[in-house]
Amino acid sequence: MPVLTIPTEPIGSIPRPIELIDAVRSVGNGTDPSLEPLYDRAIQDTILQFEATGSPVITDGEQRKYQNFCTYSVEGNPNLAPDGFKIPFAAGHVRRLPRLTQGPFRYQRYADSYLDQALPYAHVPVKQAIISASALSLLYPEHSIPGYSRDQFIEDLLSEHVTEIRRCLARGAYKVQIDFTEARFAIKIDPSGRLLANFISLNNLALARLSSAERARVGVHTCPGGDLDSTHSADVDYADLLPSLFQLNLSSFYIALAGESDRPRVLGIIRDNMRSDQQVFVGVISPINPRLETAEEVRDRILEAARYIPPAQLGSTDDCGFSPFCDDTSTTRELAFAKIRARVLGTSMAAQALGGRQ
Repeated sequence: MPVLTIPTEPIGSIPRPIELIDAVRSVGNGTDPSLEPLYDRAIQDTILQFEATGSPVITDGEQRKYQNFCTYSVEGNPNLAPDGFKIPFAAGHVRRLPRLTQGPFRYQRYADSYLDQALPYAHVPVKQAIISASALSLLYPEHSIPGYSRDQFIEDLLSEHVTEIRRCLARGAYKVQIDFTEARFAIKIDPSGRLLANFISLNNLALARLSSAERARVGVHTCPGGDLDSTHSADVDYADLLPSLFQLNLSSFYIALAGESDRPRVLGIIRDNMRSDQQVFVGVISPINPRLETAEEVRDRILEAARYIPPAQLGSTDDCGFSPFCDDTSTTRELAFAKIRARVLGTSMAAQALGGRQ
């Protein structure tokens, strides 16, 4: 009888070492050459500790994304102003995106540059998280930019986004994960669903430019946000999001679930909307909850999900990155890796339990 395996993958970020956070703050520029030794040590230590958890797939912890998971590609561009789109969190604080002031739209850096530094230290596959085209579309202001239409911006945006995916795949990323945290937030902004539909359409336009072989190595992550132990859209019903989410032309979906109050209901929505060629990695760890989950709890959450999702299409993950914004110290590195260790062990326990039922 073949052994049942359940894949398990992280989402992305790990809290940065305090000395790195303080150093970035002190120089006021995350690209200052004096930071290079600190970045290098942080990446080495992150990969070492990540691999020690037994995780079969790791990330670099996004140690070099010195601002956040969303705008890393455009930080430093001279045609950006700081007064862009606002993202309010339940804890009362607000994160803000930059605003594009003039064309053209270009990336300052592609995420494959992070792989260049991580892969030499890694002994297991490394996945690379990137930001979605739809999130970056929010950089264009509501009014038109003289001499640079929204249509031209979208074309430039899609070109840059697809280039980044291909560069990461060519560099050796095990998988490229598109962070689509704005999906649930879109329903909060526009309950009619039109904004979400526009986001889905835009991301599918980008995915259509990839080959089927390329898309097989690309996934999408959705969550209600995670920053300073808070969310931006956990009050939005998954029923308003998931049917649209599964319209993305992808096969791997990473869906935050551990923080949901009614997981069986959400799992039922997933079951009713996922296709037979799609794999769902359910969130079994809550990064914004300071309590450490046990491996047994993780096992039970996966077994619960297996009542709705065929085991061959089931995987496990964390609800979100542990520190999507670089200055977030609400979770320690030690707790983040302990939670990951529980996910890995609990997933193995669930696979053994499910394998025994075959």
